[in-house]
Amino acid sequence: YVTSLAYRYYATNWLNVKSDVFSFGVVLLEIITGQLAITKAPEKVHIIKWVSSMLERGDVKNIVDPRLEGDLDINSVWKAIEVAMACVSPTSIQRPTMTYVVMELKQCLAMELARKHEGFEIDLNQISGMNFVHTGQTPLAR
Repeated sequence: YVTSLAYRYYATNWLNVKSDVFSFGVVLLEIITGQLAITKAPEKVHIIKWVSSMLERGDVKNIVDPRLEGDLDINSVWKAIEVAMACVSPTSIQRPTMTYVVMELKQCLAMELARKHEGFEIDLNQISGMNFVHTGQTPLAR
């Protein structure tokens, strides 16, 4: 099964930067939905297929993990889902760069912070200060 692996890697065993973007998109969908990459319902359904079918119906509220219900900005949710779906594009050339993904997710965060602190404007430069510099020697704590 192709879970969080890019289709091209699954077929060719060649990894590239866009393979990582695909995998990140699957993980992002798992976080947004609170579901596993492949459901264990009566029939196995991949999260990408499930989210796509929900989006076709315009049913964004039922995509989001129910534990987040009522505590989110619908615009930031839409943006996060759009970013995740762009990451899992079947064609690697259509997938965004991770730089773009990070920039878009920072905007989602800014929308959420602005909503929670109504009346305050959030400076994206403050959020961009959240740079993830890593030497590669040890994993980062999350």
